[in-house]
Amino acid sequence: MKALTWQGKGQIEYTDVPDPVLQAPTDAIIKVTSTAICGSDLHLYELLGPFMDAGDVVGHEPMGIVQEVGSEVGNLKVGDRVVVPFTISCGHCWMCRNGLQSQCETTQVRDQGKGAALFGYSRMYGQVPGGQAEYLRVPHADYGPIKVGEQLPDHRYLFLSDILPTAWQGVKYAGVPEGGTLAVFGLGPVGQLAARIGNHLGYRVIGIDPVGERRAMAARHGVQTLPFDASIAGELKELTGRGPDGIVDAVGMEAHGSPGAQFLQQATSMLPEALAVKALEKAAVDRTAVLHAAISSVRRGGTISLSGVYGGAQTPMPMLEMFDKQITITQGQCNVRHWTEELLPLAEDPEDPLGLDDLVTHTEPLAQGPRMYEMFQKKKDGCIKVVLNP
Repeated sequence: MKALTWQGKGQIEYTDVPDPVLQAPTDAIIKVTSTAICGSDLHLYELLGPFMDAGDVVGHEPMGIVQEVGSEVGNLKVGDRVVVPFTISCGHCWMCRNGLQSQCETTQVRDQGKGAALFGYSRMYGQVPGGQAEYLRVPHADYGPIKVGEQLPDHRYLFLSDILPTAWQGVKYAGVPEGGTLAVFGLGPVGQLAARIGNHLGYRVIGIDPVGERRAMAARHGVQTLPFDASIAGELKELTGRGPDGIVDAVGMEAHGSPGAQFLQQATSMLPEALAVKALEKAAVDRTAVLHAAISSVRRGGTISLSGVYGGAQTPMPMLEMFDKQITITQGQCNVRHWTEELLPLAEDPEDPLGLDDLVTHTEPLAQGPRMYEMFQKKKDGCIKVVLNP
């Protein structure tokens, strides 16, 4: 089959790889009909290469049609249309039963000290072949895949795999009181949805991003927007009085405006693999311009919810300011299946309350994946969300 594979820093290729086969009685094989490029895929593209091997199949936002099921998969049949969550979870361990599917004790990658295995996301998270491919093996298919209807196009369901529940969890974790103010830093795909979710829940929402096209998309959905610059904390305080009640940081480790950390990240990625791995595990720092701006912006006693991925082992934090302001910080990989029952009706609602019909900016054949990675990474051509069709 054809798939997108990682071949080196900034190198994604459309190549032939072996077809997946059932490996356990709880596996299923799906024919992928749509798969998206996620902002966190760009971390593999640029920074996390030392944890990748040439030929790794990438991607963790797929949906498709069931082609084959293992003997212990009783909830699916050949021909079912399903969305596959990016977190691989069993559904029956203590963590899964308590709504922490991203910490699944059955699939935890213990040799790396990490939580649940993820599709297409490096040795750190199990090196499971990803979904930017013609076919995908789905472990624990007796629990993970979300069966959906036939009446709506893929894009109304596809984002249940990752960015919609990630945004929903981010907003829920932000702890905004009824009628309060939510600020969303970063208006990429997760930030767009987080802002729309905030509106849906009745909050005042302010979206912050340096890219004009992203602010324009958010504004179409009733979001007040601001460019990101050094004065953002003062602007937010002026607009809100005390500062936002809750903030979603939908940017993460590669934020603009942190030149020193950016230099260190790039230098680390250039080291020989063994040294780079050690450096990333023990000494890495994140670009914290957005995170520090959020800390300065949030009201005293407010909450910052981290949806963007951070990975620094030695990231400096302004602890005095955090302690003095009594800030709560919530974070973590999304527990996708915990939110399915709340989100599926919103995805299927004919009124499209979260604006899922207005998120995809580029739809291309899978073969165009390498070009679209570059476009998305460089924010060219108004690129906000890419969907690939195998």
